[in-house]
Amino acid sequence: MAAPDRIDNFFAMQSARSDRWRDTLTAAQKWVSGNGSRAAVEDSLGEISTLEEFHAYPGVRLMSRLREKIAAGDAGATAELISRFSNAILTKSYSHQAETDQASESADALPELLPSVIAGRDARRPYFEVLLVTPQPASRWAALSAEFRRLRRVEDSFIYEPVIVGSFEDALCAAIVNPQILAVIVAEGVPFRSSHDAPVLRRILDQTMGALAADASALRLAGILKNLRPDLDIYVTTDRAVEKLASDPAAACATRIFYAVEELLELHLAVLEGIQKRFETPFFDNLKRYAQRPIGTFHALPIARGKSVFQSEWIRDMGEFYGINLFLAESSATTGGLDSLLEPTGNIKKAQDMAARAFGADHVFFVTNGTSTSNKMVVQALVAPGDIVIVDRNCHKSHHYGLVLNGGQPLYVEAFPLTQYSMYGAVPLQSIKKALLDLRDEGRLDRLRLLDLTNCTFDGHMYNTRRVMEECLAIKPDLIFLWDEAWSGFARWSPFLRPRTGMGAAAAIESWLQDPASVAAYEKQQKDLGPKPSREKLMTTRLVPDPRKVRLRVYQTNSTHKSMSAIRQGSMVLVKDVDFGSVESQFHEAIFTHASTSPNQQLIASLDVARRQMELEGYGLVMNAISVALKIRAIVNSHPVISKYFKVLGADELIPEAFRQSGFVDYLVPGTTWGDIVKAMREDEFYLDPTRMTLVCGNAGFDGTQFKSLLASRFNIQVNKTSRNSVLLQSNINNTRSDIAHLVRVLVEICGEIEERFATGGEGERKGFAARTKSLMHDVPDLPNFSRFHDAFRGNAGKHTNEGDMRTAFFMAYDESSCEYIPLNSPEINKRLEKGPDLVSANFVIPYPPGFPIMVPGQVLTQDAIGFMRKLDVKEIHGYESAKGLKLIRPEKLRGKSAASRAAQ
Repeated sequence: MAAPDRIDNFFAMQSARSDRWRDTLTAAQKWVSGNGSRAAVEDSLGEISTLEEFHAYPGVRLMSRLREKIAAGDAGATAELISRFSNAILTKSYSHQAETDQASESADALPELLPSVIAGRDARRPYFEVLLVTPQPASRWAALSAEFRRLRRVEDSFIYEPVIVGSFEDALCAAIVNPQILAVIVAEGVPFRSSHDAPVLRRILDQTMGALAADASALRLAGILKNLRPDLDIYVTTDRAVEKLASDPAAACATRIFYAVEELLELHLAVLEGIQKRFETPFFDNLKRYAQRPIGTFHALPIARGKSVFQSEWIRDMGEFYGINLFLAESSATTGGLDSLLEPTGNIKKAQDMAARAFGADHVFFVTNGTSTSNKMVVQALVAPGDIVIVDRNCHKSHHYGLVLNGGQPLYVEAFPLTQYSMYGAVPLQSIKKALLDLRDEGRLDRLRLLDLTNCTFDGHMYNTRRVMEECLAIKPDLIFLWDEAWSGFARWSPFLRPRTGMGAAAAIESWLQDPASVAAYEKQQKDLGPKPSREKLMTTRLVPDPRKVRLRVYQTNSTHKSMSAIRQGSMVLVKDVDFGSVESQFHEAIFTHASTSPNQQLIASLDVARRQMELEGYGLVMNAISVALKIRAIVNSHPVISKYFKVLGADELIPEAFRQSGFVDYLVPGTTWGDIVKAMREDEFYLDPTRMTLVCGNAGFDGTQFKSLLASRFNIQVNKTSRNSVLLQSNINNTRSDIAHLVRVLVEICGEIEERFATGGEGERKGFAARTKSLMHDVPDLPNFSRFHDAFRGNAGKHTNEGDMRTAFFMAYDESSCEYIPLNSPEINKRLEKGPDLVSANFVIPYPPGFPIMVPGQVLTQDAIGFMRKLDVKEIHGYESAKGLKLIRPEKLRGKSAASRAAQ
C-alpha cells in the first residue's frame, strides 16, 4: 500500500481528513500525558501535511505555527492547536466564524485567517475557496493571500479564502481533493511537476492527456481543470499579449482573461460574480418574493394563502406540520411573475437555461410528473407510428407504454443475464450492432428512429456511452439516442462517472466532430475495411463514424428527485440535438399531452434549487457518496460476522469478464488504484457505478422482499429495489457516516440472531436454514428472453428482426370478447405450448422483483416465460390475476390478422 503522505488515494484522503486529525490529536494528548512522544505526533502529522497544502484551513501559516510548537517541545500548546484544528475541520466552523487566538499568546497571536464576521454582515455568508496557481516563489504566497483578503467588502455576498499552489500537478491535486474550491486563477509560466510523489495522478494524466508536460500552458491547465470539474470558474492571468491569448480557441474554457494583476479588484469582483450567477435560482427566488406579497385569491385553489387550513378547527394540524410558507407560495395563476411551466418565457425559462448550462445540455425541460412522464414525452416527440425503436426489453415500463401510446414499433434487444441474482445487466454493444446491421441488410434502416437504453441500470451498470453512440452513428449517422438516466443524474458531478453519461459522451463526440483529425480517422478506417466489409468484420471492428454525415442527437432523462435535492417526482429532460428545431414543435406538443396544467410550484422550485446545490457543492457531495459506498463495501465484505451471511457484489460478479476489457476486477481488490478505475471507465464496455451496492441477503435466509420489509419495519432502514436474493443499497448526497454505522450495527444484530437460532435450534434449524439458502441462491429460475411478436402484429417487419406492432395488440385487449384467461398451472397451457395454437399475451406482465416485463402485448409465450412465472414466489405481479390466470388474445381473433400481416410482407 502507498505511504500515507503520498497523494495516491486522494479520494480516501479527503473523506478521512477529519479522522486523521483526530488520530493526530490522540497522539498529542498521549504526549501531554507522558504516554506518547513527540515523534509519534510528527509521524501522524506527516500523514496529512501534504493534503493540508490544498486547503485554506489550517493553511500554511497555521501549520507552520504548529510545527514550531512541536519543535519547541511544547506538548500542551501542540495539543491545544491540534484540538482547535480538528474540531474546526470536523464541524466546518472555520467557514462561519473568525479565527481567534485561544492559545494564550497575547504577545504572539495567531495570524488572522478567516475574518468571516465583518461589521454589518451575517457571519454565515456562503464560504468557498479560490485556487491560485502561480509561478511566484512560496515566500511570496502569504503576501499574495493578504492582498486578496484586503479586497473583502461589507457588500460582498460571499466570502472566500485563497489556496495557493505552484505547479500544474499540484493544481490538479487541489481541484480533486478540495471540493470547496469553486474558482481557479491560473497564471502563465507555472511549472508542470509537483514536488510531491503522485504516481497515480501521473498515471491518470498519462492516460488522459498523453505528453502533457510539453504543453503546461495556462490555457492547457484551464482546459484540463474545466474538463475535470465543469463547476469551476476559471480565470487566466498573463503578462504577455493578452489580446492574442483571448483569441485562442482554447480560451473558451476560461471565464475571463486578465492582463497580469493590473485589475486585482476586478478579478475579485469577477470571482464573486461567477459564484452569484450559479447561486441565483430564478424561480425559487421569485416564489419567495411572491409568498411575501398580500394576495387576494379568486381562483380554483382554496389552499393558497392557507386561510382554509389555519382557520379550520379540523385540519389546522396540516398547516402546523408543513408551515405557512407552503401555502403562501401556492397559486393557480401563472401571472404575477410566476411563469408557466407549459410555455415558460420568464423565470422558469431562465431556470431551465441555467440547468442546461449546469448539466452540459443545449436545452433542459423541467417535468413535475417524474421521469416516467419524461420518457413518454421524449418518445412521443421523436417517434411516429410505424417507426422502429431499438429498446432494452428490460427498461422501465414507461418506455414500453410510451411506444404503446404513439405506435412506435419496439425492436427488443436483450441485456446480459445475471441468473443467480434474478436480474439483468445491460445490453451488449454486439446485440445493438446486430440489430442495426439486420435492419440495414433488409433495407429497412431508414425506418429506425431511436435507440432507447437505461443508463445506469438499477444495479449500477453504466454503458460506454461514447462508444455505443459512435459505433451506431457509423452505421446510421442520423440515429437519435435516448439515455434514461433516472438513477444517475448526479453522475454529471463526478469526473469518474461523467464520461459515461449521455451528455458527457455527447460533449466528447461534439468536440471530436470539430477536430479535423476525425475525418482522417474515418477515412483511414474505411481504407482498412475495404469497399464491402463483411458483417463479421463490422461486428468485430470498433467503428468510426463519418464526421461529415453525423447528426448528433442525444436526449437524457434525469430523475432529479432520485439523486439530488428535489421533491419527489421532480425530473428533467436534457437535450443536445443539432436538429432540435425540426422537432421542437412536436416536443412542445408532447409536453402539452403529458404535463399537468396545475404543476406544483414547490416542486419546480426544488428543481431550481437542486441545480444550484449541484453547481456549488455537487462535486464534494458526490465524492462523499462514493466514499460512503466504498466504506460500506469494505466493511460488509471483510467483517468477520457480517461477511458470513451478507455480501456486496463486486464488478466481477455483476459484469462478465468479456465486458471488462481493462482487466478491472473490483474496487476492493488489493492494489487497485484510482488509475485502474479511470482506465476501466475509459475502456470497459460496462462500468459499475460505485454508489450502487447489491447486497446479497439470500445466504442469510432472506429473499429480497422479506429483507427489505425487515429493514424497514424493525430498523427504520429504507431500500428501494430488490431481487430474489438481494436488496439494492444506494448511497447518495444525503448519506453520512452515521448512516454507515447504523447499517453495520443492524447487520451485526441480524447476524447475531441467526447464530443464536443455530445455537438454540439445533440440527433441525441448521438443515432448514440450509434448505432455505439453497432455494434462494441455487434453485433459481432461468431468466426468459423476449421470444417474438405473433405474426398478426408483425406487419411489414423483417425476417431477422423481432419488432412488432405492440399498440394494436394492447388495444385489442380492451375488447373482452377478444381475450381468454387460462390458469397458469392448467394442463391447457402445456398442451398449447406443445401443439398450439400460440399463447399470445394480451397485456404487460411485470413481476416485482425483478421489475421487467416478461410478457408484453402481442408476444408469443414460450416455455421459458411460463416456467419463470411458475417458479416466481413474489407477491406483486402487475398485469396478472392469479384467480383468473394469464390474459391471452383468443386464437380466432388472430387468424385474419396473421394472413393480412403475411400479405403485407
